[in-house]
Amino acid sequence: MANSIIEDIKKVKESKKRKFEESIEVGINLKDVDMADPKNRINEEIILPAGRGKEIKIGLIASEEMRLKAKNADFTYSLEDLNNFADDKKAFKKVAKGIDFFVAESTLMGNIGKNLGIILGPRGKMPKPMAPGQDPTPVIENLKKSVRARSRDKITFHVPVGTRSMSDEDLYTNINTVMKRVISHLDKGKGNISSAYIKSTMGSAVEINLGDIE
Repeated sequence: MANSIIEDIKKVKESKKRKFEESIEVGINLKDVDMADPKNRINEEIILPAGRGKEIKIGLIASEEMRLKAKNADFTYSLEDLNNFADDKKAFKKVAKGIDFFVAESTLMGNIGKNLGIILGPRGKMPKPMAPGQDPTPVIENLKKSVRARSRDKITFHVPVGTRSMSDEDLYTNINTVMKRVISHLDKGKGNISSAYIKSTMGSAVEINLGDIE
């Protein structure tokens, strides 16, 4: 069943190579779904079995104890930093732009929501809360392999599934994982998907056969 999608991936890779590492993404077109109702919108955090194929930046907002445990966080911020960001939201916008996912100690979530939610919410970057004293290392490790499938109120949305340099088999595994997760969220499953396709950053789209999603 995977062969058809793997052939589609090969077609995507036939496009002209660029001077940068292109992302590969899956585009999904929904049908017969009332996107005005928030409960029908897709907002799923998905761990890609074969990884992202590129470095993912994680920001941690936490107490000193938790920050010391986070050996794999790319950026760490204290309560003092959080308060400074609240006073200078323009500076925080630049920070948020360069970070893919945030993790935060649960005791700080109220402060974050009140002062920075207006920036993080629309970007789909509200932090994943962690209990005080918890080691965030494994959560951060999973986030470095994760993507967010987020439709907002649109019937068409895109989800990154890797990079062009990844093997066809690894890209297929990631595509299949993303599609299965999205399908599981829909009332009619595949019946709520009009079409799906794969494309690279600069390349043309290649439609995939939904019947090949295992």
